[in-house]
Amino acid sequence: MAARIKKDDVVYIRSGDDKGKTGKVIRVLVDKDQVLVEGINMVWKHMKPTQANPRGARIRKEAPLHLSKVQPVDPKSNKGARVKFVVANGEKRRVAKKSGSDLGLVSKV
Repeated sequence: MAARIKKDDVVYIRSGDDKGKTGKVIRVLVDKDQVLVEGINMVWKHMKPTQANPRGARIRKEAPLHLSKVQPVDPKSNKGARVKFVVANGEKRRVAKKSGSDLGLVSKV
């Protein structure tokens, strides 16, 4: 699948408990078609007791979201944008379909 969403992109959440929120992509899990978004889809992680932390702990952590639930944010409209790819001057770039604004470089051809 093409790199429609990359690390450090700001994305819009399309569905789920966090629908309508935006956040920054921390990590893209390419094999599973999932992303980790900062502050979105938070779950409790239970940690076992260790020598360093004898009582154990409960920590809040981001859980992965499927790529179909997120869209890159269009810098012009600050809304979710569909993405198309444009090849020009030996570079493959991501472009928002409606506004035509540039969303970043994918690769050099």
